[in-house]
Amino acid sequence: MTKLSVNINKIALIRNSRKGNNPSLEFFSKKIIESGANGITVHPRPDLRHIRPDDLSDISLITKELDVEFNIEGNPYEERLGDYPGFLNLIDAVKPSQCTLVPDDSYQLTSDHGWNIHSEHNKLNDVLNYLKQNNIRSSIFIDPDISQLDAAKEIGVDRVEIYTGPFAEAHKKNDEKILNIYKEAIEYGNEIDLELNAGHDLNLENLATLLSYGEIKEVSIGHALVSESLIYGIENTIQNYIKLIQ
Repeated sequence: MTKLSVNINKIALIRNSRKGNNPSLEFFSKKIIESGANGITVHPRPDLRHIRPDDLSDISLITKELDVEFNIEGNPYEERLGDYPGFLNLIDAVKPSQCTLVPDDSYQLTSDHGWNIHSEHNKLNDVLNYLKQNNIRSSIFIDPDISQLDAAKEIGVDRVEIYTGPFAEAHKKNDEKILNIYKEAIEYGNEIDLELNAGHDLNLENLATLLSYGEIKEVSIGHALVSESLIYGIENTIQNYIKLIQ
């Protein structure tokens, strides 16, 4: 069964809009897990606009206590900047279950493209070796491109996360050409035994279509899920996703 990892960045963004700890990341992380989610995802950025480095140890403890996965996303080349210690320093301190490598710029609004593994494989190999030595599952954020799937398989990454932003837009427009690109990529990934994750702009309306294309190990959903929770409540929203996945 596909696992649901909930990205709590937007909850942190609301908290950071005022002083204090409301909404509490610790409370909502527990609530999300107790409602049926299989993991928590965060994407700390150098501008500290949502998840902050000092949040990670508490969330790590909660995920360990409740026996779910903790996934940290980010650009492995982000270096120390002010109160941001650098991405790999965060990974080294927390040792999450999974580390998802994304090619974002330092002040990028949100992830909007995958790696070109062909041109970055030497650098990525060093990071993948570090993750393997520390028993951290590796995942690389890529576009639905068969040549990138081949390249990911070749460098020995544990998983890839397929960037689903264009899929979500195509689903709204019923753009069969784009949807078919995703279908072919997921089918091909399954054929070559490359474990797949997926994330970005997935929601209760489009997720079933994506999952119908083949086996997806994990979906990471944040913005839409938090928005839907304003309507249905966090517990009902999580349970709606679990029902859909099952």
